[in-house]
Amino acid sequence: MESPSARKPAVSFIFVTLVLSVVGFGLLIPVLPSLVKEFRGGDVSAGSHAYGWIISTYALMQFIGAPIMGSLSDRFGRRRIILIATAGSAIDYVIMANAPDLTWLFAARVIAGFTAGVLSTANAYIADVTPPEKRAQSFGLMGAAFGIGFVIGPVLGGFLGHYSLRLPFWVAAGCSALNWLWGFFVLPESLKPENRRKFEWKRANPIGALMALGHLPSVLALAGSYFILMLAQTILQSTWALYTDARYHWGPMQVGLSLMSVGVLSGLVQATLVKKIVPRIGETRAVITGFIISICAQIGYGLATQGWMIYAILFVGAFAGISQPALQAYITKHVPANEQGAVQGVYAGLASLAGIPGPLLGTFILGWAVDEHQPAYMAGASFFTGAILTGIALYLAVRTFRKDAAATGGPAPVPAQ
Repeated sequence: MESPSARKPAVSFIFVTLVLSVVGFGLLIPVLPSLVKEFRGGDVSAGSHAYGWIISTYALMQFIGAPIMGSLSDRFGRRRIILIATAGSAIDYVIMANAPDLTWLFAARVIAGFTAGVLSTANAYIADVTPPEKRAQSFGLMGAAFGIGFVIGPVLGGFLGHYSLRLPFWVAAGCSALNWLWGFFVLPESLKPENRRKFEWKRANPIGALMALGHLPSVLALAGSYFILMLAQTILQSTWALYTDARYHWGPMQVGLSLMSVGVLSGLVQATLVKKIVPRIGETRAVITGFIISICAQIGYGLATQGWMIYAILFVGAFAGISQPALQAYITKHVPANEQGAVQGVYAGLASLAGIPGPLLGTFILGWAVDEHQPAYMAGASFFTGAILTGIALYLAVRTFRKDAAATGGPAPVPAQ
């Protein structure tokens, strides 16, 4: 059998890695809120708050661990970090499958959060093996991997959760174990020896890693926009199952089907449209367009009075998916080859940092908004908050793009005001 190191690194290898990872993660989305609520005696408000704390705990540990994992991948290669991350996920899912109370769920999330490194390392992998002009297309394919994972994971998790809330955790552990085997026996290394660099703790801690971006002004300037965008996204993600349960009385199966629809639509957009739209309109305009669509979609979710309306909004909202690969491509073009892992680790850390207050903010707003004393239109308050935050992220991104255009003498992404 040919050794992994002898194979030529390709996007297809990391595509399979991400699909398996997202399937495992997606399996838990429809059932984890229900399991937490069960531990809290079925109380919706108490369950929402506890769920928010669990998600925030994971994000806190990821914030601490992501820069470390990213810097380690710049030193020892991407493949080793992917193996560590998938092993951590497998251990996490097994612990949650056997958890007798909330304490064990928190412990499992600590392990998984610190070792979570698949996404940032996968992004660095793509930057290693793809020429700059094709990176948006490759990042779009990675978005399609997420789409496929969310087609399979949530609907399967909802189906299995109908029979047992614990069963999806075991299946998720199996996905992570299969992912580890794929990485060990098949996944080749992408980082060339000449592009590796010494591991330094000053770059591996979250604050030091962020400050180290000072010599990359465009990358540093976009960090604020990215953080706020991720804050809006975590509010949306952490309240989706709780919101649809409270407002439309959806169970795990219906939540799973809605997320499957998200996966199908986003996968189609990122696999087919990104490679056509981004080269045509440019990365900056693709980012701006995607942000605007996201704002409109979040307002729509909050205003929808019937569950069927969600699916119509999902169709439109899927087109916001052009922004993420375009933003990733824009960032990687401003980063040297031997710093891709560190920068992706910083951005993964920022996403994790946003995931600390995001679930708490979202679930507390939701708990307040769905109170019987509140008017019906307030139920979508958490989504309205996300739309406002995305608007702020859009403003910061446009400002950065304009500064870059002025510095290089290129055209501004939008007409000057």
